Formats: sequence, structure tokens, C-alpha cells
Amino acid sequence: MDPKTNNNRMGTEPIVPLLLKLSIPSIFSMFIQALYNVVDSIFVARLSKDALAAVSLAFPIEMVLIAIAVGTGTGTSSLISRLLGSAKDRRAGNVAEHVFFIGLFYGIIVTAIGFFLPEHLISFFTDNHLLIDYGTRYTRIILIGSIAIFIPVLASDILRGEGNTFIPMVSMLIGAILNIILDPLLIFGYGPFPRLGVEGAAIATVLSRIISGTFILSILFRGSHQVKLNLKAFRFDFSIVKDVYQVGLPAMLMQILGSVTISGLNLILGSYTPTAIAALGIYFRLQSFVFMPVFGLNQGYLPMLGYNYGHRNPQRMKKTMQSAFFMGFCFTMIGCLLFQLFPVQLIKLFDSSPDLISIGTDALKTISLAYPIIGPAIIGSATFQAFGMGFSSLILSFSRQILFLLPSAFILSKLSGLAGIWYCFPISEVLAGILMAFWLRKTLKRIFNSLSEESN
Repeated sequence: MDPKTNNNRMGTEPIVPLLLKLSIPSIFSMFIQALYNVVDSIFVARLSKDALAAVSLAFPIEMVLIAIAVGTGTGTSSLISRLLGSAKDRRAGNVAEHVFFIGLFYGIIVTAIGFFLPEHLISFFTDNHLLIDYGTRYTRIILIGSIAIFIPVLASDILRGEGNTFIPMVSMLIGAILNIILDPLLIFGYGPFPRLGVEGAAIATVLSRIISGTFILSILFRGSHQVKLNLKAFRFDFSIVKDVYQVGLPAMLMQILGSVTISGLNLILGSYTPTAIAALGIYFRLQSFVFMPVFGLNQGYLPMLGYNYGHRNPQRMKKTMQSAFFMGFCFTMIGCLLFQLFPVQLIKLFDSSPDLISIGTDALKTISLAYPIIGPAIIGSATFQAFGMGFSSLILSFSRQILFLLPSAFILSKLSGLAGIWYCFPISEVLAGILMAFWLRKTLKRIFNSLSEESN
């Protein structure tokens, strides 16, 4: 199929089937990624609860790397889709070239940090020597292998910008399956493999990312695409970087806010017991099963909405938004029901100790009360990004996590103890949801009025 014809379908094909067609590959691949996250933690938990707690402490650091990659990728996908909708194919190719070199730059910087600073980073979260030792060994490998995060994520988002979600799905699938296979071999030393413990988990992650990244790069540079890269003719253009980060920087900062939030919660929970930190780590692994499908839905929703916004098609924009909001609600509502009905069984996947089951069950049942709100909220944030209004998403995310969640967690820890802390999640989501609803309604009214005036 001609790439241009493939892209034009975003403005012509029936909306719900097309949204599903574009989203299902990403939903499936992100579901597999969520499965990897859970399986990885299950294997680490088999070493000890301290090993699981240490990896949970390292999780915010890894989230910062993912935030940089995903934020840059979100800006890339949004900009490319809008340029293609405006028939500026060569400019879209220039965007892809710039992003490739940006990924290389990030990889070099973070690798240097991995050689010199991992122990200092982990020591910020705890003074427990065993947790510092486990966390440092895990984090060092993840940081040194960081280029295997940046390049594959950015290559995937270049392809998603032109509406190709199948190849990114295959790439993520390759990485996740390899990781699941390598984890037990390298953690426990089965067969000819050495027993490497938590370091084995990190090595398995980096190796699987390298292999999946090699696959998607080979497709990006050799396949037939509407977005074409010509690295030999590359000329730096600051305006392209500026346009990418107009959406990408807020998206990046939103994800970094998530890392700050987890770090703050770990500090609060650490004053009670390391088991509470492990329970929070388990929750974040399990929540990915609920949220990853919604983020996968966004991978189809963003280019569709961005293309039709660039193409000035308000009716198609409205129908696309209605469909995406409903699907997002359904995904997270299902997650709410699962966490309410089967919390004990979910915690036992990791460990059967009574204290972890007790704390973890309280966490899952309380936090999931917010899930019916979170699905539409994720789609609402993506709507701002599709319009190139990334800072609106950033302000909403800052309000939810920094203004609402962390202060309420601290206050509840003083008033209600450990069990009360978990209520900070539904409280913050309700407040942020109300704020987003008013802001998005005002924004959409302005945009559609503007499009109506253009057509007259």
C-alpha cells in the first residue's frame, strides 16, 4: 500500500473501526509489556522482599529515562501527524532525522551517569545498606544501557506519526517476550547461564531492548514510508526541536512528575516498613495492565485527531474524541472491578507473606476506586497533546500529582496511618478530573468555533 494512501485513511475510513485498527496493535504490545513488568517483578520477588523493594526504589529512576524517551516521542508523533495532515511530508522527514540524533545524545549522557552516580541516586531514597546494594547494582546496568530505551521508543513514534502502529507493536512484542525468557535464566542461573540476581533482571531488560531496537531501526531505514530519513543530508534546525518539545517537553515533564510522585510516596511509606514500599511497587506493576491499554489507545487516537485537526475536519474530530473517551472509560472500569474482586489473588502472584497481603490488598482496593475517572482523564490529556497544547496537559498532571496527591498522602499519613495513605489517589483524581473537564470543555469550544469561522 502507498504510504500516502495509508495515511489518508485517517481522514476517510469509518472512525471506530479505524481507531481500533490503529490502536489494537499498540494495546496488544503494551499489554505484553505490562505482562513483562509483572513477570519481572515476580521473579525478583522470588529472590527476597528486599530485592523487590530495592527494584521498586529504582523504578522512579527508570521512569525518568522512559519519560525522556516517551515525552520526546509524543512530541514527535504529534508533530509528524500534523505535518502529514498539512501535506508537508519532507518537513516530517526532517523531524524524524532530528529526533534520531536527539536519542543518541540522551543515550551518551545517561550512560555517563550510569558509570558514576547510581549509588548516590539510590541512597537518596533509603539508608538501608542492603536496599542500596541491590538498587545500585540494578540501576547501574539500566543506565549504562539507556540508549536501548531512547532509540527504539523514538523510532516507534516516528512510525506512529504516520499511522503505522503494527511495526511498533511487533518491536515491543519481541522485546517483552525476550525479556520474559531471559529473566529467569539470568536471575536464577538456569542451564549454562550464571546466577546474577537483580543484575540478571537488568541485563535481561537491556539485552531485549537492544534486539527489539535493532529490529525497528532496520524497518525504519529500509522500509517504504511516507516519513523518509536522510541522515547524510541532515542539517540542524532549532525550530524543529522547538516544535517537537512544544508538545514533547510537557509530556516528558508529566512522566517525570510520576517519578517524583513515586519517590515521594516511597519516602512516606518507608517511614512505616519496607513491605509498604514493596506493596506500592506491586501496585504500579499491576496498574500497568489497566493503564497500558489506554496508552495504547492513545497511540491510535493521537495521530487520528492530530491529522483531522491539521486537515480541518471538526465533525470527524468530535466523533473520534467521543469514541476514545468511551473506550478509555471501559478499560479502566474493567480494571476497577478486577482490583476490587481479586486483590488477594493478585498480591499472592508475588509473595504470600501475611503482611504484604494485608498492606497490598488495602492498596489495590482503595486506589482502584479512582479508575473510572482515570481512563477518560488519560484521553483528555492526549486531546490537548493532539492539538499541540502540551503545557495544558502538564499543568493538569502537575495539579493532580504535586498539588493534590502528595500533600494529601502526607496529611493522611499523619491522620490515618498507613491504611489512610492510599486514599490520596482517589482524592487527587476526583479533583484533577473536575479541573480537566472544565478546561477541556473551554478549549474545545474555542477550537471548534475557530474551525467553524474558517469554513465560512
